[in-house]
Amino acid sequence: MDNLLCQVLALLGTPASRSIMVEMDNFVKSLQAERNKPTKNMININSRLQEVFGCAIKAAYPDLENPPLIVTPSQQPKFGDYQCNSAMGISQMLKTKEQKVNPREIAENITRHLPNNEYIEKVEIAGPGFINVHLRKDFVSEQLTNLLVNGVQLPPLEERKKVVVDFSSPNIAKEMHVGHLRSTIIGESMCRLFEFAGYDVLRLNHVGDWGTQFGMLIAHLQDKFPDYLTVSPPIGDLQAFYKESKRRFDTEEEFKKRAYQCVVLLQSKNPDIIKAWKLICDVSRILFNKYIPTLLALLVTFVCFFPLGFVQVDDGRKIVFVPGCSIPLTIVKSDGGYTYDTSDLAALKQRLVEEKADMVIYVVDNGQSMHFQVIFAAAQMIGWYDPKVTRVSHAGFGVVLGEDKKKFKTRSGETVRLIDLLEEGLKRSMDKLKEKERDKVLTAEELKAAQTSVAYGCIKYADLSHNRLNDYIFSFDKMLDDRGNTAAYLLYAFTRIRSIARLANIDEEMLQYKIYISHYSNQCLSSLSSGEVLKVNMWRMLLCEAVAAVMAKGFDILGIKPVQRM
Repeated sequence: MDNLLCQVLALLGTPASRSIMVEMDNFVKSLQAERNKPTKNMININSRLQEVFGCAIKAAYPDLENPPLIVTPSQQPKFGDYQCNSAMGISQMLKTKEQKVNPREIAENITRHLPNNEYIEKVEIAGPGFINVHLRKDFVSEQLTNLLVNGVQLPPLEERKKVVVDFSSPNIAKEMHVGHLRSTIIGESMCRLFEFAGYDVLRLNHVGDWGTQFGMLIAHLQDKFPDYLTVSPPIGDLQAFYKESKRRFDTEEEFKKRAYQCVVLLQSKNPDIIKAWKLICDVSRILFNKYIPTLLALLVTFVCFFPLGFVQVDDGRKIVFVPGCSIPLTIVKSDGGYTYDTSDLAALKQRLVEEKADMVIYVVDNGQSMHFQVIFAAAQMIGWYDPKVTRVSHAGFGVVLGEDKKKFKTRSGETVRLIDLLEEGLKRSMDKLKEKERDKVLTAEELKAAQTSVAYGCIKYADLSHNRLNDYIFSFDKMLDDRGNTAAYLLYAFTRIRSIARLANIDEEMLQYKIYISHYSNQCLSSLSSGEVLKVNMWRMLLCEAVAAVMAKGFDILGIKPVQRM
């Protein structure tokens, strides 16, 4: 590609460049006319081809129930743009009906029944029964023109709906750790995807915690800083403060009892305990603001939702058995305190009734699946929502594992702090860039931007490229590999694509004109052996821009920030 860039630069200042500029000017004028037309949205070519082949298969084999419909992009462009691989599956279905038909004959029968359409130029049958599909050039031209003129966008929704996504949800009593990583990454990307599709999205990070952990922190605060009501306690290291309180909670029975009592007093809004809670929240909030600037603190008022007939008393606890669920909800503990069941029900009611959400999605690890199953069933039992109208769901995910395939922890066995993980990513990213000698060609500002882009992008992409429901192994070495399915590779490819037009001094406006396809050439430029440029293949240049536009939108949805130089 370096030779290609040199050829692009050689274009500048040559007689050919002047004629090209005139040609571009004419095309830019046609662009202005194109922009005055009604906005067109991108279409899903694969879906359209599935519709076409679905009709053909139904016409060719009307007696088959649910025949396989397999249409995929071609892995080898020389054989076509897409491929229909349904013939082999249909052959197996017919075989069970004691009809032995060669898959190639089936493929020929399918192609004979293809309806007239605007997408396909020709089809060819290859191998045992693959149907290679070549798209019409005028159709491709129209789609690329639309993409470059109107941008990467989806058709508008018939009705704009509201989605509430609950994710990240750090415990305000502790620093964020690696356990918050997947929920934050998956939840934010999910929100961006909904926004891209046209939904009204509300991000909720439920940072409040009125449970046992706050009780032990408040009890420890009372002991360590007895004058906290008048003098602000100097809690510098919240993590260390938490460890001290947890150690006392685990070893001192009297302290444990006081911690539980502090929870009850907190939930009953005792003024002195509320003051202690606010002090701890203030310290914790400073740390959270480093990682998630848009954290929303949702403080819920706890109420008892159930009619008396549903509530049972069990050893002092008030519980409810929800039909269809094997475990009960604990509404009130024996000491009068509330539980996660109560708070999550209150939060769900607020999202359904006050926010009027059409969808509520909880991005929480798989270990909470039973808890949410009971919460959702209870909300339906109370009559808060109809699942046929409103979608309430738990988007579970697996845990992050170390390279030893065990739960990801530090060498000392402690939970990995999120800030430490991110700083390690930044360090390794810079080491990788310097190994590639990018520090010799980039400015200090560009190098810093590339470091941040690669570090954060690689962590996000590595998570999102795995099956959400499965555990995944965290490996910086694999994340930062600039070969294969990694963010480093994609970010580098993006910068190289964008650099072609930039180094040729072709700005964005020049690129945004109507595409006229005369042939598929693999070169952006052609030149003599002397290096003099004879011709610029502007179709190819525009195709590069279209690819870059799609990649940029994909990065944006994933929350990855690309850079112009890397």
